[in-house]
Amino acid sequence: MGVDLGTANTLVYVKGKGILVRNPSVIAVDAENQSVIAVGEKAQRLGGRQPSNILVRYPLRDGVITDLDIAYKLLQQVLEQAQISRSLFPPRLIMAVPNGATTIEQRALQDIAEQAGAKEVFIIDEAIAAAIGAGLPIDKPLGNMIVDIGGGTTEVAVLSLCGVLSSQSLRVAGAQMDDVIYQSLKRDYDFWVGEQTAQSIKHQLGSAEFNSQWDNVKMEIGGCSLNSRLPKQLTLTGMEVREMLHKEVALIARTVQQTLEQTTPEIASDIYTNGLMLCGGGSLLKGLDEFICRETGVFVHVAPNPMDCVALGIGEILENRQRWERVWKHWKRQ
Repeated sequence: MGVDLGTANTLVYVKGKGILVRNPSVIAVDAENQSVIAVGEKAQRLGGRQPSNILVRYPLRDGVITDLDIAYKLLQQVLEQAQISRSLFPPRLIMAVPNGATTIEQRALQDIAEQAGAKEVFIIDEAIAAAIGAGLPIDKPLGNMIVDIGGGTTEVAVLSLCGVLSSQSLRVAGAQMDDVIYQSLKRDYDFWVGEQTAQSIKHQLGSAEFNSQWDNVKMEIGGCSLNSRLPKQLTLTGMEVREMLHKEVALIARTVQQTLEQTTPEIASDIYTNGLMLCGGGSLLKGLDEFICRETGVFVHVAPNPMDCVALGIGEILENRQRWERVWKHWKRQ
């Protein structure tokens, strides 16, 4: 069984069955006894609307666990959802982690997986899983580049023969973009919104590249005045949101450029010829592929199922172990 336990979403792939669970990485618990009230979308809908006796928690930040107890409860719930039969043996789990995760952070992931009932836990580099899930031939003697923009981290890696040639893990991704919008509205507009509203603004108005059609889109937003706390409405344009996100988008592009600069001429030539691959939820930001292409001079593809690439990559390894034997050998068995 493969698990992509991400900052924004958690996906579970079961061998022979495909992706059976796709939930937001959020859980609602009773404040008094910590019992689980809701998980995933149901818990997410409670955010900002729940009474004081219900806590809505996101147990991961920047791609790593920040609350062990809540992360354990979340993983336990999604594994139960993925179990086909209660009589199954304890599962062996393959889990993806960001390249920049420390040994302690990897150990925390293993601990909660074992608490949740896993018999064995294997750790795989998130960039490798994403590249396989995006369809890149990383088992060939050919330079491939993957840029996985998730909820908490952006993973940039150059791969060949199932190995990582150069990589960077940047803790700037979808959640940080939401926070930039949230903070900009408070600072520049005296306007206070919730996390879900900030995310909705990013999805509907956010872009990385100038485009008159995107820039002129308007959106009416409900919130309240930061000073008076009274209800208030605000009209935002795409151009305003694009300007809010420019620093984060430019940082991602610069990280891609720096990673490219670490490659050999042969690998750089392969990437220039074949382009680089974008995946993760952040890759859906309008114009991001064009912006990175303009900044690096390399053509950019967006994966067909960008939000599922890590889980699909783990699934591909599970289904075709012989082809990916070299990847198996690189796993760290904890």
